[in-house]
Amino acid sequence: MSEIDLSQAVDLSALMDKSQEEKAKQLPQPSGYRILCAIPEQEKEYDSGLLKADQTLHYEEVLTTVLFVVDMGPDCFKDEKRFPTGPWCKKGDFILVRPNSGTRLVIHGREFRIINDDSVEAVVQDPRGIKRK
Repeated sequence: MSEIDLSQAVDLSALMDKSQEEKAKQLPQPSGYRILCAIPEQEKEYDSGLLKADQTLHYEEVLTTVLFVVDMGPDCFKDEKRFPTGPWCKKGDFILVRPNSGTRLVIHGREFRIINDDSVEAVVQDPRGIKRK
């Protein structure tokens, strides 16, 4: 099986190239049972090569079901009654959630979401090709 390069799917370099002190000010630290997620970059053109309209790209970003886990609050998946098999995801995972899940926020033009730990519906190894119906 060939190696999958997903480095272009979530490019946080604009935020991550800063010093540790600057990073701490840029990204919120999720509290409690919440998860900070980034929205993967959307394809700018269709398979045919036709460019997508800005409004189409905006709708795809807002209604995406695929998120990238950036950070997790200290209480994520700690409730043994609700999560008897342990955590459903970890930092660095691509996850599936319902469209419009969580609290939307924009940091330097990049959209993030803060979701609850029980909003995770699945973990996916390769999110390319997953589209909302």
